[in-house]
Amino acid sequence: MTTGQPPRRHAHRRPPRRATRLVLALAAAAVVVAVAVVVVPLLRPPGPRPLFQLPVACGETWQLGTYPGHDDFDVDLFPIEGEAWGRPVLASAAGTVTVAGINGSLGGRTPENPDGPRGRGGGYWVKIDHGGRWETQYLHLLEPPLVREGQRVEQGEQIGKVGSTGNSGAPHLHYEQRRGWEKVETWFDGEPSGITHDDREYTVRRTSNNCGA
Repeated sequence: MTTGQPPRRHAHRRPPRRATRLVLALAAAAVVVAVAVVVVPLLRPPGPRPLFQLPVACGETWQLGTYPGHDDFDVDLFPIEGEAWGRPVLASAAGTVTVAGINGSLGGRTPENPDGPRGRGGGYWVKIDHGGRWETQYLHLLEPPLVREGQRVEQGEQIGKVGSTGNSGAPHLHYEQRRGWEKVETWFDGEPSGITHDDREYTVRRTSNNCGA
């Protein structure tokens, strides 16, 4: 027998307010911890400058240069003698590879077709973290890097070959040293390179002491 009353519906139980607040508090704490893990190391002052060496073979003399619009402290390296294509590119100091891949697009300049189309950006490139918030970058490599992300490399270890991938007019190595967030003048074997501003085109010559142990 029905009474004409609509059937009762079970009301959804709401979680206790205390439990909700606890979950929200734990989530907020997790976010704070995650942000701290990322941000705090970046706020620490950089450590002492590593004893960087030229990223080329021991005993070789290379021309270091820049030009207007190249950006302050950027260095282009060309060998004084011999062909640039395929020359070994070495780690300036020990560290951990953070990037090993393609920056921009490769283009089509090769030893067989040196006047091929330019690409964009740095082409094949490598970034190395040397600790203490010091970093080096190596651009326009000929082929895929010889190292991988996360790999530990020693000073003088080959990481690639000189090429002309990316936005490059001729085979050379574009090289940078960075301290924290900022690009700085490159130093080699304890001495400043002399490449500072890009107000005009100029070059210097330096001989590599990147001779390993």
